[in-house]
Amino acid sequence: MTFESIRDKRFAVGAALLGTALLPGMALAEDQLNSGDTAWMLTATALVLFMTIPGLSLFYAGMVRAKNGLSVMMQCFTITALMTVLWAVIGYSIAFGGEGPYWGGLDKLFLRGLTVDSLSGTIPETVFMTFQMTFAIITPALIVGAFAERMKFSSMLWFMGLWLILVYAPIAHWVWGDGGWLGGRGILDFAGGTVVHINAGIAGLVAAIIIGRRKGYPRTAMPPHNLMFTLAGAAMLWVGWFGFNAGSELAADGTAGMAMAVTQIATAMAALVWMFSEWLTHGKPSALGIASGAVAGLVAITPASGSVGPMGALAIGAAAGILCFITVAKVKPALGFDDSLDAFGVHGIGGITGAILTGVFCAESLGGAGFGDDITSIGQQVTVQALGVIATLIYTGVVTAVILLLLKFTIGLRVSEEEETEGLDLSQHDERAYNL
Repeated sequence: MTFESIRDKRFAVGAALLGTALLPGMALAEDQLNSGDTAWMLTATALVLFMTIPGLSLFYAGMVRAKNGLSVMMQCFTITALMTVLWAVIGYSIAFGGEGPYWGGLDKLFLRGLTVDSLSGTIPETVFMTFQMTFAIITPALIVGAFAERMKFSSMLWFMGLWLILVYAPIAHWVWGDGGWLGGRGILDFAGGTVVHINAGIAGLVAAIIIGRRKGYPRTAMPPHNLMFTLAGAAMLWVGWFGFNAGSELAADGTAGMAMAVTQIATAMAALVWMFSEWLTHGKPSALGIASGAVAGLVAITPASGSVGPMGALAIGAAAGILCFITVAKVKPALGFDDSLDAFGVHGIGGITGAILTGVFCAESLGGAGFGDDITSIGQQVTVQALGVIATLIYTGVVTAVILLLLKFTIGLRVSEEEETEGLDLSQHDERAYNL
C-alpha cells in the first residue's frame, strides 16, 4: 500500500470520526509538503525510536537477573543498529518498494529513488521511511524478552537479521504495502497489532520453545533485579507509544488526536485491570503487574487506535488486561514454556485481542469510525481480522522455526551451561552492569 492509498483510507476514517462524509468524487489534494504534518511525523519518529532505546531496553533489563541486565540492553541497542542498516538496504523495498500481494520487490533496494525532494503524501518520503524503520527496529527487539538470559549474542544477530527480511518486511507489505493481500481484503491494523505485536509474540513463543528453558526454570526463583528500571522503561514506552499510534495517521489531524486519546484510555484501563486481578488472586498489587498491564493495553489498542472511540478503548483495555494476566499467571505455568519476560503473553495475546476486537468496536453504534454498523458488517470485519491473525500465526510460526532450527544445527543457539550460570554480561560481553 502506498502512502497515498494509506492516506485516502485514513482520510475516510478521519471523516467518519469527525462527523463528516467523504462524498463521491471528493478527492484529496495532490501531494504537497505540509510543514505541520512533517513536524509531527519527525516528532513521532523520534518517539517510536525512544520506545526501543531507552524504553524497551530498561523495561526488559530490570526484569532479568542482575548478571544478565547489561546483555539485554546490549541486545536492544545492537538490534537498533542492525535493523536500521538492513531496513535501508532491503527491508524498506520489500515492505514498500512496489505493488504485489506478498512483497514489494527490490525497486527501492539501498533506498534507490529517495531524494531530498521526494514526497509521500504531505511529508518527505525520507521521513515516512524512517518512521517505518523505527517499527522495524522495535518489532524484533520485542522478541528478546522471550529468550532472555540464554541465547548466544552471535546467534541472536543472525536470527534477527534473517527474521526482519523473511518475516517482518513481507508481513508489513501484506497489511500496509501497495497491493498487499491482507490490506486488499480490508484488514484494519492502524499501527501494527498484526504486523508488530502478533508477529513478535508468536516469534517469541517459537523461540522460547526451540531454545528451551533457562537452567533451573521453573524450580529456581528468578526474580527481577531492578523493578525501578522496569517501571521507568514502561513509562517511556507509554509516552513513546503516542508516536507509535497517533503517528500512524501520518498527519497532524483529528484522527491522530483520537488515536492519542484512545491509546491513553485503553492503557490506563488495562493497567488497572491487571493490577486488581493480581491483587485479588495474590493478595497484593505489584509494580511489575501494573507495568505489564499498561504495556498489554498499549499493545491491544494499537491496531484499533485509528478506528475505535473512547468506549471501545475502555473495553479493549479491560479485555487485554484480564486475558494477558491469565496467560502470564495461569497458562504459561500450566504449559511449562519459558517465555522469560512474557513477550508472547503480553504482545502475542494482547495483539490478538486488539486485532479481533477492532472488528467489533469500529462499529459506529459502539463509538467507532463506522465501517458498518449491523451484525453482518461487524461479523464480516471480525472475519477479516481473524484471517489476518491466523495468517500471521502460521507464516511467522513456520518461518521463525525454520530460521531457528537452521541456526541451531549450524552455529548453535544457546550459551553453554557454564556461561549461563556466569551470566551473559560476562560470558558474552566481558562486562558487568555493577562493579561491586
